[in-house]
Formats: sequence, structure tokens, C-alpha cells
Amino acid sequence: MSFESHWADTPPAAPAARPRGNRVVALLLVLAMSVGGGIVGGLIGANSSDSSSTGGPLVTAAPVKPENVGKTDIARAAATIAPSIVTIDSLTGTSESVGTGIIVTSDGEIITNNHVVEGATSVRVRLNGTTSPISAKVLATDSGNDLALIKLDNAKGLTVATFADPASIAVGDPVVAVGYALALDGGPSVTSGIISALSRTLTDSSGALNGLIQTDAAISSGNSGGPLINLNGQVVGINTAVANGDSNTAANNIGFAIGVAEVQRVASLLRAEAGGTAREQGYLGISLTDRKDGGAGAVVAEVQADSPADKAGLKVNDIVLQINGQAITGQGALIAIVRDSAPGDVIKITVERDGKPKDLSATLVARPKE
Repeated sequence: MSFESHWADTPPAAPAARPRGNRVVALLLVLAMSVGGGIVGGLIGANSSDSSSTGGPLVTAAPVKPENVGKTDIARAAATIAPSIVTIDSLTGTSESVGTGIIVTSDGEIITNNHVVEGATSVRVRLNGTTSPISAKVLATDSGNDLALIKLDNAKGLTVATFADPASIAVGDPVVAVGYALALDGGPSVTSGIISALSRTLTDSSGALNGLIQTDAAISSGNSGGPLINLNGQVVGINTAVANGDSNTAANNIGFAIGVAEVQRVASLLRAEAGGTAREQGYLGISLTDRKDGGAGAVVAEVQADSPADKAGLKVNDIVLQINGQAITGQGALIAIVRDSAPGDVIKITVERDGKPKDLSATLVARPKE
């Protein structure tokens, strides 16, 4: 199984042709039914002197007043968020990527996925219900957390999205994914599902994404950067990745959104960076491997001499179970926590050493320049 967070980077490819075998079978079934229908019709016709249709008009429901349309919870939620959703078209040399963004200020600040605008030489944004694009500039990006902040040129009076209280989110809650899936014409696509899990962590070539919400709401190319919302139309996450099955593993209806708490934290950092405040990541000075016995935690594979980890007393083969009270389920979670900390931060580390728990404390330093 693989996790793909960059499926919105390019315009959708032409649909692949259906497997010929299946198409032939389907056609054969239709032909068989057509032939059978003709035979039955002939038999009926032979016993009837009137072959004209006697059917009346199609049975239709009573007219509905316009004000009573779109009254379902999902429809109301989608209508609430729709004015705050935009299409983002990024140009990078000869390539193009299309994604979705969320308006966060009335003068045109928009948050989206970093991979939607990464390396862009030109960014164009189209507001919901409009036909002409507006130029935008990238203010700040965070590749590790896959978020970016962009701003429209000369915008005002825009409808701002409302972000949910992180404490209000629970597994099993109904949610709706909204975005410009497949860059289709018209308004954003809407799919529904539930929150399947919280606090997921994914590791890819860019590092680790933590604080993720898992959902079974369908997420497709073009949804990247768009909102996952609750039934009040409030943003609970930003759609960013989907699990892909392979020859050995099945993965169905498993999508991921960056949780609102993480979005709020990173958005503040991006605004500070856009305002000229330099960002530095924390550094602990260890390399990690996964446990081989099926247990939770991350195993220390190497400790750099004179690093914060060395000074704190971490040793090779220690199993890191918690940092600052947060459970470490694998090395991705530990990587993300240290990365998102700042130089000078003191972290509390709980490890298992020789079968016994041990508490340590480390003061992080700035990550060395690569």
C-alpha cells in the first residue's frame, strides 16, 4: 500500500479505456436482452391486434417550491462553504497543476497544500461562481506539513471559511469533502463520509505528516487543498492524501486530511514567515528504525555525539514511547514532533530500556544546514 499526496499536481489524464473483455461481455449481454426482447415482443404482437402504445405520461412528483430545495444537512453544509472555495491553477515551466484552496481572510489570503503550488512560477485563482482567474502570489510554504499560504492581488470583501474547534471532532462524525475534483467544469464536487480515525501519521519522501484525519469520503485529483467540513460547514481538515492499494494490499475509501489543529498552528507560522520572521526546525540528533516485535514506538538506531539526544542520555536500542505526553506509534510521529518544535524547546521523552520505562529531557537545537 502506498500513500499518494501529489495526485493533484497535474491536470487529470484522459480516462483509460475500459478493459476490452468486460466491454465485450457487457455488449453481449445487452444484445442478448435485445434479441430476447424482440422475440417476446413478436409473440405478444401476434396475439394483439393493436401494437400502438397506450401508456400515459411519466409519473412525476408534485412540484417543489424552490425554497424547499437543498435542505439536507449535506446540501446546507456544502452551500455554507462554497463561497470560500477556490480553484488554484499553478504553472511551473511547461507543466501545470490544479488544486483547491480555502479563503481565510477577506482580502484574499488562501491556504492550500504545498504540493499544489510547489515550484510554481505563476499562480492563478478562480473564485467560486466566476469565470475569470485572478493572479496570486505565494507568501510562504511548509513542505514538511504540506501547507502553503498564497494571496490574491487586489482582493476585498471575500467570504472567509470558518474553522471548527479541534475539540469538537470525534471518530464517527459525518464529514463532507469539497473540492474541484478532476478540474471538472462548474462548481466544486461534494462527497460525504465519516471520520474514520484521528491523529494518523504518514511518512513519505518529504518527511512525515502528522495530526491527520482519516476519512472514507471520496477524495480525487483536484481535491488537494480543499476542505473536509462538518455538517455546519466548518473546516475540520484540509484534504491532502489518499491510500493506494497494490498487488499485495487492498486500500478502499481511505483518504487523509490535515487536521484543523495542525492547520491553525502551521497557518500562524506561515503568516509569521510571510512577515519576515525566519523559521528554524528543532533537531534532536538521532536516527530511527521501526520495532520488529509488533509493538508501538520508534527504536533509536543511532545517537549523534554531543547532540541534544546524547546529552539527554538517549541510547541505541531505546524504544521511544512518548514525547511530551504524546504517544509515539512509529518513527514518523517522532520525526514530525521534533521537526515542528523550535530550537530551545525542551521535550520530555519516555523510553523503554531493557524492558523498563525511563523519563528523559532534551533541549533541542537548530537543525544543521544541509
